[in-house]
Amino acid sequence: MNYQKLDAALATALNDVQDSQEPSLGVFIHTEPVLNSAATAILESLGVSGVTSGKDIFTATLSPNAISQLSEQSWVKYLKRSQQLRLVNRKINTPKLGV
Repeated sequence: MNYQKLDAALATALNDVQDSQEPSLGVFIHTEPVLNSAATAILESLGVSGVTSGKDIFTATLSPNAISQLSEQSWVKYLKRSQQLRLVNRKINTPKLGV
């Protein structure tokens, strides 16, 4: 694992994962702008969708083993943890206008 390519949130999250084979971490994969066919094949084999030429940021849900494998690739610049966004569902107290 090349920890220099991981952001702090991702490095911390890796410590909390029970199963290193289970794809459970959402990540942004930042790569070189031009990927060769071997790099494209690696990304696709890990389940990364939308791998096209000229694109340099990808999102995927990966296992710690897959993250480790990607962190060792020379064409990967860095890996960043993606957080699940949630809708805020609470009432806002607004005063009632009366006559």
